[in-house]
Amino acid sequence: MERIVDLDRAAAVLAGEAALWHDRGVVFGPVTWRDAEASWPQPLETDRARVGDPDSLGVVARGPDDTELVVVLFRGGWADVEFAASLDDFGMLPASDIVSAEDFGARLAQWLRRAFDPPPGGLARAPSCTLDRTHGKWPEVGGEQ
Repeated sequence: MERIVDLDRAAAVLAGEAALWHDRGVVFGPVTWRDAEASWPQPLETDRARVGDPDSLGVVARGPDDTELVVVLFRGGWADVEFAASLDDFGMLPASDIVSAEDFGARLAQWLRRAFDPPPGGLARAPSCTLDRTHGKWPEVGGEQ
């Protein structure tokens, strides 16, 4: 697979985004790495030191009301991105032609907003997962908006 995206740099960008979203109640699981040199089936590792030639990294982010975003970035410049915000609001998000770790970071920010911010004019969400834009935080479960 062609090396377009530096996955180590992308992991650093991912860590920065995770820190920004933590205060909004979004929790990121450990980054997983897949080694291109490993024999099939290639195991996922959470320890980067155990991966000699990474060809992908993945992460699961979970937020209020079981909202979830799953991202797997491949060094070839694409990602598999799925989200589930509610029973009526879920799917795959476009993720091709990623040209750098910084480009990945910009797209990751968009995917996070799509999954965890209320879509403007889109489907309404339960009050417990609506971002309080005045105070920049998520209300308590069952809180009023």
